[in-house]
Amino acid sequence: MEGLILPLLLMLVVALPLVLSTRKQKKLIAEQQEMQNSLTEGDRVMTTSGLYATVADASDDTTIDLEIAEGVVTTWLRQAVRERIVPSSEVDDAEETTTASEIEAEDAKGEADTSDENAPVASAEQSKK
Repeated sequence: MEGLILPLLLMLVVALPLVLSTRKQKKLIAEQQEMQNSLTEGDRVMTTSGLYATVADASDDTTIDLEIAEGVVTTWLRQAVRERIVPSSEVDDAEETTTASEIEAEDAKGEADTSDENAPVASAEQSKK
């Protein structure tokens, strides 16, 4: 019985990462399918081949019509859509919000730093007198 503990422990150490990676992969696939099924007309997307397009019609369950240029509509499988592209205005708004909060944090930190820097200088000047 004691001779079986080490091989069982070794099998567990090898099998655990395999099980965890499989679960993670299934979760990513489910998220991808959810995104593909939630596409609506007007969404900007990128296909697995790197083509950027706008969704023209998403009424079919298996295919989706993409407008790749003005007036040029092609039909693709939904699985060919790799990601939804976020409009730059939404990204800019998020960056501006982050930048404003970062500036406020730096200003607060700068005020604290300057008060700390002045304190040793003042005490050093007093000791010279």
